[in-house]
Amino acid sequence: MTNDILDLAAKVGRALEAKGLLMATAESCTGGGVAQAITEIPGSTGWFECGFVTYSNASKSEMLDVPAALIAQFGAVSVEVAGAMAEGAVANSNAGVAVSTTGIAGPSGAVPGKPVGTVCFGWSRGGATHTERLVFSGDRHAVREQTVAHALNGLLRFLE
Repeated sequence: MTNDILDLAAKVGRALEAKGLLMATAESCTGGGVAQAITEIPGSTGWFECGFVTYSNASKSEMLDVPAALIAQFGAVSVEVAGAMAEGAVANSNAGVAVSTTGIAGPSGAVPGKPVGTVCFGWSRGGATHTERLVFSGDRHAVREQTVAHALNGLLRFLE
């Protein structure tokens, strides 16, 4: 884990602490990487509630209440599903804010319109949800690392 990511995680922690919020993660392509970065920070128990690693479509529905019909209509890698994942993480935890990641880290898995490196993000708090879709370059490790960094940066912006 890079120092840049750890610095971001510490900033997220300070922002959450200042607002008195707990956070949750809902991760697919990052496999818990966002939660790992957060929990590397001493004292994160004060602002980190839990992480959901929902790699399969079934787990997205079962653990985060993402409608199977939404996944069928838009695909697991979509801003619609990313938003529902973040909302589901808040709804199924004591967290006040959540971040989600779902994407195609590679080297395979690309489909028409969704090349390797496509990642969708969701941030949810108090009924407001923001989503984004980006395409990162590099190998599987690089895509996942960029995804963790962007998820944390986005959470910082979302908390402002």
